[in-house]
Amino acid sequence: MGISKVIGIAGTTLLVTSVGLWKIGLRIVAVPFLATSTIAYIIAVASHNSINIPWILGKNSKGRFPIWSSVLFGPFLILARVYATVKRHMRKKEAVYNMITEGVYLGGWPFMLKHLPPGDPSVIDCTCELPRSDFVPTNEYLCVPTWDTRAPTISQIEFAACWACEKRAKGKPVYVHCAFGHGRSACVVCAVLVALGIAENWKDAENIIREKRKIKMNAVHRKTLDDWTRAWCLLSGTRSPEGAEGTEAIMNAEKNYYLGTSSLEILLHLSQPQLAALKLLDLQQQQWRRLQEDIIGEEEIKKCIQSCNCNIRKLLPAEALHWDHKGQVGPMWQ
Repeated sequence: MGISKVIGIAGTTLLVTSVGLWKIGLRIVAVPFLATSTIAYIIAVASHNSINIPWILGKNSKGRFPIWSSVLFGPFLILARVYATVKRHMRKKEAVYNMITEGVYLGGWPFMLKHLPPGDPSVIDCTCELPRSDFVPTNEYLCVPTWDTRAPTISQIEFAACWACEKRAKGKPVYVHCAFGHGRSACVVCAVLVALGIAENWKDAENIIREKRKIKMNAVHRKTLDDWTRAWCLLSGTRSPEGAEGTEAIMNAEKNYYLGTSSLEILLHLSQPQLAALKLLDLQQQQWRRLQEDIIGEEEIKKCIQSCNCNIRKLLPAEALHWDHKGQVGPMWQ
């Protein structure tokens, strides 16, 4: 059962309780139940798969919740932490985390220091309802806020995979977690294994993970990984999951969209895989900026620029491009 249904049922129960208390004259007692049921309904709507807005809880990039969120959604946030803690103690036979491959770990929310894998790992947090623990440093932390039973966006998956690759290149272990390490975090680890070259595709990655840990990926996770794969294929020109015919169909459709159109029309008529690919290009440019800010060397920066420029040229026609003063190419509507 999805999170929206669970929270919706809880909200209805609280609403019925508040009405009952109101009718018997306990109006002061009924108010907290009514307020909590309202919050539950808001979360149920926000977490529905067709809406899916985890940012409503306000969790920031440092894994913290602002005061307004703690006040407005306090009951839900507290219950989420209590539930995760209690269920962890009830599942004593299940390991908090498992090593999927060398340097890559998958598991649940580390609310105690002993829950972290060895080697001072970098942490990818796939929860939107649980805070970053104080012992996890912010400079080794990436927040990918996602509802339980839902999947991160294509852009979030790509960014997390690139971030994990950067950390592994520096010799740092990477720990990807959600509440219990079964769904949304497993989805991200599939992409990480593909990006690292451990698995050829996400389906192989899922099989690798299942050999090490019990996971519960659903149709939403698998569809998102399919979309991520198609977007990556569109950028790289490699074979799609459907084979050579599928890749050719994608590239032909791309050319047809661009033929005889202005840049604005191109933007308005992009297919879903193309829009996803553009998001990936934006992420590549973000990576380039981060490399530049870190001042790791001109050669590395040039390589990143060349990679980004090459991919943008593959995706967009010449008349839709512009060059900036740093030699970086991008869509002219940016």
